[in-house]
Amino acid sequence: MTTSLSDVRPIGEQLRAWRQRRRLSQLELASAADVSTRHLSFVETGRSAPSREMVLRLAEQLEVPLRDRNLLLVSAGFAPVYAETPMEEPRMDSVRSALRLVLDAHEPFPAVVVDRFWNLIDANGAAALFMEGAPPELLEPPVNVLRLSMHPEGMARNILNLGEWRAHMVDRVRRHVALTADESLAQLYRELRDYPGTDPVAEAVVTPSGNEVVVPLRMRAGGEELSFIGTIATFGTPVDITVAELAIESFYPADQQTTDFLRRRAGW
Repeated sequence: MTTSLSDVRPIGEQLRAWRQRRRLSQLELASAADVSTRHLSFVETGRSAPSREMVLRLAEQLEVPLRDRNLLLVSAGFAPVYAETPMEEPRMDSVRSALRLVLDAHEPFPAVVVDRFWNLIDANGAAALFMEGAPPELLEPPVNVLRLSMHPEGMARNILNLGEWRAHMVDRVRRHVALTADESLAQLYRELRDYPGTDPVAEAVVTPSGNEVVVPLRMRAGGEELSFIGTIATFGTPVDITVAELAIESFYPADQQTTDFLRRRAGW
């Protein structure tokens, strides 16, 4: 699980845990990182101390999130190298501008920007459709878009294929937990999985109908049935933790009825 910089485990123990999480043998990781298996074994057991460059090389091959790469560096006795810049800082002006450009260009279709916990960072005007009728407690910052969508008092009341869509999204969170070992994400996963009125066992696997290529979000709004498909975009070469953990979720109409509804709603 993710820890603070003041509470880190030995570097070898952490590297071994990440390697096992990625289901790599010592030989596979050593080959990918261009180091000897013997040296990697010594690092994992604490018999050898890795250099700063070695830590970063292994972390890159293991696809360790930037946040956790800092922890690896600290464990090895080095200073963190990845900054975590608040979104409101001036150096983030270009990032905010890029996000706003994408959000505005996606109108009249909904789009949101979320962080690694699916907390809402920004959204375009069309995304208000997903928040209508939600109780105030679900709209208190930071708004968690997964909690908003799957809570029994949130969007879930209007989602027509809740079981199918919920199974897909809960499994997506589960996979993120497996990749990151983040305890906060694990807590969110358990919360979403255990919401009342659903059967997580029966919904553990989404069975394709044969007529669709993606799992749509079907919902009721304004007396009409709407259908959306979604895409996810991230920054391609982040070296800042905040930027690396941002994602743009864009929703596209899956049929003409949804397109017409959204255009009317936006006054187009």
